[in-house]
Amino acid sequence: MSITFSILDQSPLYPGETAVEALAHTVALAKRAEELGYHRYWVAEHHDSELLAGSAPEVLISHLLAKTSRIRVGSGGVMLQHYSPYKVAETFHVLSSLAPGRVDLGVGRAPGGLPRSTQALQKEIASAQSLTEKLVELRRYVNQKSDAEGPLAGLKATPIPPISPELYLLGASASSSELAASLGLPYVFSLFIGGDEEEAIAAVRQYRETFQGAEGARPEVILALSAIVADTDEEAESLIPPYRLVKVRLESGKTLTLASVEQAEEFAKQAGEPYTIEEKAPLVTAGSKETVRRKLLALQEATGVSEFIITTNITPFEKRILSYELLSEAFAEVKA
Repeated sequence: MSITFSILDQSPLYPGETAVEALAHTVALAKRAEELGYHRYWVAEHHDSELLAGSAPEVLISHLLAKTSRIRVGSGGVMLQHYSPYKVAETFHVLSSLAPGRVDLGVGRAPGGLPRSTQALQKEIASAQSLTEKLVELRRYVNQKSDAEGPLAGLKATPIPPISPELYLLGASASSSELAASLGLPYVFSLFIGGDEEEAIAAVRQYRETFQGAEGARPEVILALSAIVADTDEEAESLIPPYRLVKVRLESGKTLTLASVEQAEEFAKQAGEPYTIEEKAPLVTAGSKETVRRKLLALQEATGVSEFIITTNITPFEKRILSYELLSEAFAEVKA
């Protein structure tokens, strides 16, 4: 089984770099990804961050669609808890009308920031809807269906595009795989956030076994992971950023994975709850073309996944571009 490769770009802001430069790198990488034959190019949503410049994926997607011609472009993902499903559907219908057949709508369950930004995003917005209810509503609009009765009967998210955006649920836990399976949605497991291959394998298996799609629908699962490819194993390992995966668990049961203890402590401080913190090294597939190819083929065999979405947040930018070029070469050599 061959592997399809895609890219997740978080628009990282490195020391001494401006947001203008970071977003210019996102555009340049998208263009190069299309030249190299990558399947999708997804951009993320993060708020109140000094490390990441992508706070409005729908705006960035529109720009990237205009700067490319073939590659699929989408969100990885829109943080639906902050927004009206109807407005999200309208926005992505506009994008899909601008570039039919090229738009993905990845939806994330996390807040994409600390409680302060969540409070600002949801200020004066009263909603009793759960995230699951919002997903169901969003799916209905994306599928161009409307309520048969009630105050919103007949409502459609316009404009109606010739090809609807493809809807995906993103997650990094068993609960997210359960939700995706119960709603019959394509699922993306974020291994670079969860950081546990065994958990990823179990979540993918559970998703497939419990999938409840419409008649004729089949489970579709993608694995998102961090990878770095360089000329040698030693060079690739030297490029791994010096960060940790830090999981903060609040007394209420809410958990979130962040990039530093400081961020985790600030999250708990803003949430105003007692908390515990767990640290571990990030899971990064790093090495030469041969090493990374071997590792990814083994991961494919273990999960049965045929598409990987790769994130490579390294500096300088030239090394980041080269990593994606070498990854493309590594698997082109397999096909040759």
